[in-house]
Amino acid sequence: MTQQSADRPFASLAEVTPDAMNQLSAGTFTDEIGLKFTELSPDAVRGELIVGPKLLQLAGIVNGGVYCTIVESLASVGAGIWYNANGYAGTVVGVNNNTDFLRSVRAGKVHGEATPLHRGRLQQLWQVVLTDDDGRTIARGQVRLQNLPHRD
Repeated sequence: MTQQSADRPFASLAEVTPDAMNQLSAGTFTDEIGLKFTELSPDAVRGELIVGPKLLQLAGIVNGGVYCTIVESLASVGAGIWYNANGYAGTVVGVNNNTDFLRSVRAGKVHGEATPLHRGRLQQLWQVVLTDDDGRTIARGQVRLQNLPHRD
């Protein structure tokens, strides 16, 4: 997730709704792949995207980079919401993304849910599970994030 700038339209990410986050993401990479946020809270973030031809590799399955992007995006947004909701001024940035690919997908939707494993003063660790339309796990990942306090 990119660092929050002073000209963001929200006082904090804790105030952002899924519709507002989708609007805020307009023109970004997550928007380019079609990721839509469906639920936002300090304890869970959910999103989904519709699989289309632009997301497939030559073998006709979703490219693993798409899964990595979903994992990073959902975890980063969740970590940012928690960080701001708990009175910290600043942002979070991903410092490690480890994503395992478990099942291929050729069509339909990819659903993702990010939940925290650890939330500390300096770092956070979030896990993300991606499923297909039948609820089968297709990928899982975790993202370690650095909390960056606002600097004057």
